[in-house]
Amino acid sequence: MIFTVLTLFPGIFDSPLKESITKKAVDKGLINFNIINIRDFADDAHKTCDDAPYGGGPGMVMKIEPIYRAMEYVEKSAGRPRYVLLSPQGRIFDENTAIRYARSKHLCLVCGRYEGLDERVLNLVDEEVSIGDYVLSGGEIPALVLIDAITRCIPGVLGNEQSSIDESFSGGLLEYPQYTRPDAFMDMEVPPVLLSGNHEEIRKWRRKEAIKKTIFKRPDLMNRFTPTDEDRKLIREVMEEIPE
Repeated sequence: MIFTVLTLFPGIFDSPLKESITKKAVDKGLINFNIINIRDFADDAHKTCDDAPYGGGPGMVMKIEPIYRAMEYVEKSAGRPRYVLLSPQGRIFDENTAIRYARSKHLCLVCGRYEGLDERVLNLVDEEVSIGDYVLSGGEIPALVLIDAITRCIPGVLGNEQSSIDESFSGGLLEYPQYTRPDAFMDMEVPPVLLSGNHEEIRKWRRKEAIKKTIFKRPDLMNRFTPTDEDRKLIREVMEEIPE
């Protein structure tokens, strides 16, 4: 899979893409990156990519021409990708979107800056995505978030494919609690069931704890969760354990 990024600040991507899961995915030949500086497609000596907004107001707005030329370059070099604009006005990015994007052969992430982009850029992209309802300096950090989440969904990236299945939000629930050695630390002990060796009891405990975590920490997710008959029984047990 190809990740192309259109940005005014390509240096932001230098280190993060050379570490951890993304580096391993590159080494395996499963993904590669094409970080493009939008300034390279400005048509003046100062590489101007922004201008004052029509109608007045604070800040500067990114110009459409350099972005359009950068897109033309991308399409001539590697064919038309799926264009995703990182924008606070976009639909909230989630695990299902990451899985959908992971099926793409070529994804181009367009990073905005300043007060935003010329509205006409929206006619050039396929969709807008936001990583949350807060303000950031630009689309570069959200682009890195998307790259990390999407990369994890690409088959062959993770050493243990079960890892991506068991993680938080996969299947609609938060992940169950995890423990490792030592068995006891100060007054805190590992739940005995995890030391029992009984795999079926461990599976049931993990499922119940995942449901419990979701109910207490992210009850909104339960509205999107489709429980099995076993899950309904576990939900009842969790609710019965809640003190009056």
